[in-house]
Formats: sequence, structure tokens, C-alpha cells
Amino acid sequence: MNHDEPYSEDYLQDILKSVKTIAMVGASADKTKFSYGVLRVLHETGYNMIPVNPRLEGGEIRGLKVYPSLKAIDQPVDMVEVFRRSEDLFGVAKEAIEINAKVLWGQIGVRDDAAAKLAEDAGLKVVMNRCPKIELFRPFWKPKLHLTI
Repeated sequence: MNHDEPYSEDYLQDILKSVKTIAMVGASADKTKFSYGVLRVLHETGYNMIPVNPRLEGGEIRGLKVYPSLKAIDQPVDMVEVFRRSEDLFGVAKEAIEINAKVLWGQIGVRDDAAAKLAEDAGLKVVMNRCPKIELFRPFWKPKLHLTI
């Protein structure tokens, strides 16, 4: 996939409709951080959110157990959302493949074409430099949220 081209609405909608469990790498307990707000909205929308942050291991974010790594998660993960620097994406992609995730999603500002190729070659769908919270509220997604257009 050419990640320089805009993602189609169907591609993004298919991902957001099909995933149920999202591991958020780089989740923060700080309510002023963007990652906290995204985790909150996705959780309130009905996704099973799994915060991943080695510095917060053993703690909770919004009542959700924080894991130190993707490999430590004790349940299947559909999507790995990445709130880390772009240079960290390749390592996260390797872990996402190891845990059999279906989607690797790099948050706004997170992009690494080598990581995308690695993940896609392993059969994962990839989105980079986008926010699932924003995508949820685009017009094509409103029927999912039972809102009128």
C-alpha cells in the first residue's frame, strides 16, 4: 500500500468496524495528554482498550490494567495503536506481528515505511499518521454511533 496516498474511507471504516480489542502502546495516565483522550473516547465507544506502558506497569488507566509490553498481554489483540516516536514503530511492528495482531495503527505524526512494509508483509493492515478517534467522527462513521447525519 502506498501510504503517501490518502486512505480510503472504506479501508478505515473496515478496520474500525472489525477490531474489538486495541492495545495502545504509549498510553498515558495524564488526563492532559492526547493519548489519554484517545483511549478514553475509544473505550467509551465500546472498544476493549489495553494500555501498554512499561513505566506504568502494574498500575491502571481509567480502571484498565496497564501492561509493560505487547507480549505481556494475556488476550488476543486486534489492533495495536502506537503513541510513540516514529523511530519506535519498527520495533512495535515486530511485536505486533509476534502477538498476531491484525492492524498496526500509527498515531498522527507516527510514520515509518519500513515498519509498514514489515507489518504488511506479515499480513497486517497498516495505517500511519492518522487518529482513530478522529476517524470515528467523520461523516461516514456517524451511523455506527447511532447519530443522525
